[in-house]
Amino acid sequence: MVKKQSSLKKMVLSNKEKKLLLNHSNITGIDEVGRGSIAGPVVVTSYTISKQSKIISGVEDSKKLTPSKREALYQDLIDNSENYHIAQISSTIIDSKGIVYAISQGILKCVNKTKTEFILIDGIFKEKFNFEKPYQTIIKGDTLHYCIGAASIIAKVWRDKLMKKLSLQYPGYDFENNKGYGTSKHIQGIKSLGLSKIHRKKFVNTLLKNV
Repeated sequence: MVKKQSSLKKMVLSNKEKKLLLNHSNITGIDEVGRGSIAGPVVVTSYTISKQSKIISGVEDSKKLTPSKREALYQDLIDNSENYHIAQISSTIIDSKGIVYAISQGILKCVNKTKTEFILIDGIFKEKFNFEKPYQTIIKGDTLHYCIGAASIIAKVWRDKLMKKLSLQYPGYDFENNKGYGTSKHIQGIKSLGLSKIHRKKFVNTLLKNV
């Protein structure tokens, strides 16, 4: 695979990532997208970097990027690495088990597919993960560490593409624009059409009580 050298620059990582790579051959960042959505899956992504990796210029928290910038970075990230994994956990599981459980299952799926020596996970979790590999959870890690920021971009763009596809299967909810979040057009669609199979019923009920 030919790498896009124009989008690369000399590696610049957070101090924590640099220290970890002194003692580990590679490290993995993990982030999720879709926690607060009222429809569609939650998507978890892992992104692994090694001592030989090069950073893609402009990578940071996906929420701080424009859609066009995210999509360009997404393409560069996946073109320059095959060491990433994506897991989606359905709205059915979110309804039955809760969003924290769903995210934890997505993290576990990514970890089980990833060969890595240390894991950095965005967020904070009350329960400890039963990993064989060492890990650390970091609040707002996607704003602090390159590997988590990269994971957040891939997760965001991948989920946005999925919700656009689902908008064709479930028209009338404006999924192509709101990506499953509770906008006014989305709420109006629910009032007119009822709930679809991919709605998170508990999330919707809570939202409708407050509107």
